[in-house]
Amino acid sequence: MPYRRTENVARRLAARHDAIIAAARQIAGEGGMAAVQIASVAARAGVAAGTVYRYFPAKTDLVATLLEEIAEDEIGALRRAAAGAPGPLSALSAAIMTFAARALRERRLAFAAIAEPVDAELDAARLAFRRSLAAEFGARITAAIAEGRLPEQDAGMAAAALTGLLIEGLIGPLAPDASGREREVVQSLTLTALRALGVADARARGLVVQTVMPADVRAP
Repeated sequence: MPYRRTENVARRLAARHDAIIAAARQIAGEGGMAAVQIASVAARAGVAAGTVYRYFPAKTDLVATLLEEIAEDEIGALRRAAAGAPGPLSALSAAIMTFAARALRERRLAFAAIAEPVDAELDAARLAFRRSLAAEFGARITAAIAEGRLPEQDAGMAAAALTGLLIEGLIGPLAPDASGREREVVQSLTLTALRALGVADARARGLVVQTVMPADVRAP
């Protein structure tokens, strides 16, 4: 019986932790990381502020954990998309389109997680997210080069440039308004990225057309 009680307590604690993170994510998606405050998160999660502090001694701890979970979700989505592709170049195209579609679906949250100015102590968590994105794209670029699907190039540099292109083209201050034309923007940006990596135009267009559009940007 004591074991059962301990197991139940662990489940309750985990559920409360998840509720706090979910509340923080919702608030960040609405107003950015600056809006993520202990009091507002507690109210959204339906717990006392003291409860949030027991899990996260400071706001920076809460936001750092939120950033880590967002990064884990996004990297997981890219890997699943790439895993379902028939070849390395298709996998790269699928990863790019998936990132673009998800960023547009939750543009405010994506900006908050990747580009919005934050406290200096959170820079490490944000940099880790950007590095993980670049590493994921880099792995796909490396695989495509190895099979002769892309021209020889510095995969690390290409991945960094691709990450920057996607961030600026989707959620940066210069990004176009994608409202109502998400599919067009995702396809156009993917085509631009593939061209920049050295894919001939006709083939790049074929890849974009053949890649299954992520559910995030399909018409309901």
